[in-house]
Amino acid sequence: MTDRIKIGLVQMTSTISVDRNIALSCDLIREAAAKGAELVGLPEVVNLMQKNREESRKVACTEDTDPSLAAYRELAKELGIWIHAGSLMIRLADDDRFANRGFLIDPAGEIRGRYDKIHMFDVDLANGESYRESNGFRPGDHAEIVETPWGGYGMAVCYDLRFPHLFRDLAKGGARILSVPAAFTRTTGQAHWHVLLRARAIENGCFVVAPAQCGDHEDGRKTYGHALIIDPWGEVLADGGEGPGTVVAELDLARVAEVRAMVPSLTNDRAYDKPAQALSAAAE
Repeated sequence: MTDRIKIGLVQMTSTISVDRNIALSCDLIREAAAKGAELVGLPEVVNLMQKNREESRKVACTEDTDPSLAAYRELAKELGIWIHAGSLMIRLADDDRFANRGFLIDPAGEIRGRYDKIHMFDVDLANGESYRESNGFRPGDHAEIVETPWGGYGMAVCYDLRFPHLFRDLAKGGARILSVPAAFTRTTGQAHWHVLLRARAIENGCFVVAPAQCGDHEDGRKTYGHALIIDPWGEVLADGGEGPGTVVAELDLARVAEVRAMVPSLTNDRAYDKPAQALSAAAE
């Protein structure tokens, strides 16, 4: 296991065209690789930014037929790098919904890890608006750590960021790098993106890498950008700003053990009983 890696993150404005998204993302992967990146991360739903479910069904593919996944596997082999396809909209054979699925691909073009986004953004707002991400996507049911030449690589997606216990489990399971590809909205991004990502790095003593969607999308969404690379002390090593492009930073993974020795919160964790009110609610 080696302690040094150059990681590149892609920041882009995905469209409603799968072919255009493949071309845009592959160009940016090449750009990051030219800067020395050994692993390049892509944002959430990089293959298709389309909130209309009926239109999505016309173009979304199953995993074994998805052209973006095939393109990334070929490009990983060509460039001799790891590629983390942050998440793809994948059609399911046994469900009317889609999977929001990330793939970690090795330099041989082999898929080394898969992760389906666990947490769905389902909310009823006071103004009457209602959002049900679970209507369109089937939530995943397991966490994923992939063993790489640099140690454990923990996979998450976007809204997962708000659930710190997931990242704690990844860190305790051996992850030294936590990846959070996202399509954060501009409003929530401005308020919470940097704060939450730095918190996940600090509380777990991990590097956090977060590729991001940015800009105004054809389907009407507006995303925040600011792809981030953060060290285990919470220092921002790279910030992609607001527009499309790439960022690359070298990670010294020995820093993980150093920081965890200074603040041993992972080993100081203790089991405890839930508050009585929570126990009562759980029993109802």
